[in-house]
Amino acid sequence: MIENLILPLVGERFRNDEKYRTGHISIVNPLPGRTVAGAHIPEMKALARSLACGEDAGAVIKGFEAEAAKGRTALTHEELMVWGMMINCIRTGDRMAMLGKFVPYIDNWAVCDHVCCGAKWFRKTADAWDILCGYFASDREFEVRFATVMAMSHFLDGKYLPRIFFQFDRLDFSRIRSEYLGPAQVRAAGGAGKARSSGMGTAPGEAPYYARMGVAWCLATSLAKFPDDTRAYLRHSRLPEDVIRLYVRKARESFRTRNITPF
Repeated sequence: MIENLILPLVGERFRNDEKYRTGHISIVNPLPGRTVAGAHIPEMKALARSLACGEDAGAVIKGFEAEAAKGRTALTHEELMVWGMMINCIRTGDRMAMLGKFVPYIDNWAVCDHVCCGAKWFRKTADAWDILCGYFASDREFEVRFATVMAMSHFLDGKYLPRIFFQFDRLDFSRIRSEYLGPAQVRAAGGAGKARSSGMGTAPGEAPYYARMGVAWCLATSLAKFPDDTRAYLRHSRLPEDVIRLYVRKARESFRTRNITPF
């Protein structure tokens, strides 16, 4: 939709260095069919701010909505990112409604996390929390991750911490649909190469990996801010063991928590 604005932002290295291009795309880990043009976050943020300040900002967002509705891969990765970033920058219109139309199209961790962390306008209110609870109850991987990262980014305080833990205990990862294959599913498909050639995305852990890792990330952040409360919760949580292992890994990797015992 805005390829003419995205393509000039793509650096020569992405265009000409195959190893660099492959590495960039592998970090994003888009689902098969989603084009990655190669623009970087600062350039996309600047473009989103510029579009959000324009007189036709609302029309641009409606254009994204209409294009996305044509099919899952109708927009490039960068267009999805700019769409979400525009919602965070725009000053007119109902941003909550705009966000509600955007969330169903999130299909990778990069779009989810950058848009969530940049949503400074998403106020800590009961109504906003109720919206997140609806996404916590979703059966889609990135709607659950969206709720988790938004809760971590904007609701992680003494009042809402028990509510976040309550939502975690209600998660049934077996019913959360993922378009990525976990390691066991990859082996059943004949290996990663065969899975990808068949048009299937793969993840580095058990599906829904990105929902599981979102919870682990939130817990590690909670450990940094509320170590006693977090450890008390983990003594009786209903989270599966693989999520607990991911949490421990995240806690040990972070400079904020590497010297704090996770249990």
